Amino acid sequence: MLEYFTSLNDHNLPYPDTIHPIVVHFVIAMVLFSFFCDVVGYFTGKSSLFEVSWWNMLVATIAIFVAIIFGQFEAGLAQPYSLAKSVLNLHTLIGWSLSGIITAITAWRYVIRARNPQKLPIYYLGAGLVLTLIVGLQVYLGDQLVWVYGLHTVPVVEAVKDGLLR
Repeated sequence: MLEYFTSLNDHNLPYPDTIHPIVVHFVIAMVLFSFFCDVVGYFTGKSSLFEVSWWNMLVATIAIFVAIIFGQFEAGLAQPYSLAKSVLNLHTLIGWSLSGIITAITAWRYVIRARNPQKLPIYYLGAGLVLTLIVGLQVYLGDQLVWVYGLHTVPVVEAVKDGLLR
């Protein structure tokens, strides 16, 4: 059993496939759904949607740190070649920044919820829109790492091992 933890498979991972995308898609969905609930709740007056939004942001705040841990681990095992490094570095920087941004917005949301759970300031919706745009950029960069640069795909892992990519 120890050999499963010390040897890497054909994806250059000690486990069957990447975990970061699974966890991060959970975070993406929760952040986007939270913003959606806030917007609909704001314009329809259905304050119960604010509660849904709050819980989605709280869980997203916790989950983003799990996503970052696996992302850092898997990025380290990816052995990125020179063309992919700049995108990976930017993706990493924005990922860490998003953890702080999401945590700050969730803390702000907690204060708003504690003061008046029936109302939501328009400024919070603006922050949610900015967060949604940053998440969109992060998704784009993550897609590039997989679909353009092929990190953790078998052909790219083999090319790096064979010295064809540097």
